[in-house]
Amino acid sequence: MSARGGVTRNTLRQQIAGALRDEVLAGRLRPRVEFTVKQIAEQYGVSATPVREALFDLSAQGLLESDQHRGFRVREFTVADYRSMVEARALVIDGAFRRIFDGSGTASEVLGAHHAALVSVRRRAEEAARAARSGDLDILIGYDLRFWRELGAVIGNVYLTDFLHRIRVQAWVFSVPYLRGDADVRDWLWSGHQELVEAIIAADGEAVRAVLDSYYAHGFDWADRLAAGDPPHPGHG
Repeated sequence: MSARGGVTRNTLRQQIAGALRDEVLAGRLRPRVEFTVKQIAEQYGVSATPVREALFDLSAQGLLESDQHRGFRVREFTVADYRSMVEARALVIDGAFRRIFDGSGTASEVLGAHHAALVSVRRRAEEAARAARSGDLDILIGYDLRFWRELGAVIGNVYLTDFLHRIRVQAWVFSVPYLRGDADVRDWLWSGHQELVEAIIAADGEAVRAVLDSYYAHGFDWADRLAAGDPPHPGHG
C-alpha cells in the first residue's frame, strides 16, 4: 500500500472513531446494545476495514467491549468505576499542579511560557461554564473535553494529558445516561472552569487548589447520590 493510501485509511479510521465516540457521548449508542462491523460500515457507507480498526481503537480506550461472536457494545461503567475515575484524575492533577505551584518561581515561568494557550483556554472555560449553567449537555461535553485537553499544555506532559483525557471521556460515557434522565441536571454539572483558569492565570496556587478541591468534591458527591439511588436509572426519563 502506498504511503498516501495508508494516510487516507488512517484518517478515515480516525473520523469513524471520532463519530462513534460522539454517538456514545450523545447517548445515542447505549450500553448493552450490540452492533457489528458490518452494521457500522453500512451506516457510514465505508468498507469494513477502517470500521473494524476504529472499533478496536475505541475498545483499547476502554469505551467499547467486544465479543467475537456477537460484535461490540458500549462499555457499561459502574458507580464504583466512576468514583475510581474521580479519584485517579484528582491524584494526577494534584501532582501535576503541585509541581508547578510548589516550586520557587516555577509558576510564573511555566504560566508565562503558556500565556497564549491560556487565553484560548479562558475562552473554552467561558463556553463550558455557560453550557453547564444552562444544562446543555451536548455543548458542555465538547467544551469541557477541549478545556481540559488544552489546559494540559500547562502541565507539559503529553502522557499525563492523554491519560486524563481518556479518563474524562470514560467519565462522560458513564455520566451521560444518568444526566439526560435527571430533571435537576443543572445542579449536577460542574461550572467552575472560569474560576480555575483565572486562578491559574493569576498564578494563585491556593486558589487553584481550592477550585480543584471543589471539582473533586463535586464528583464524589454525585457518586454518593448515584450510590444512594436518588437519580433515575440510566436512559430513563
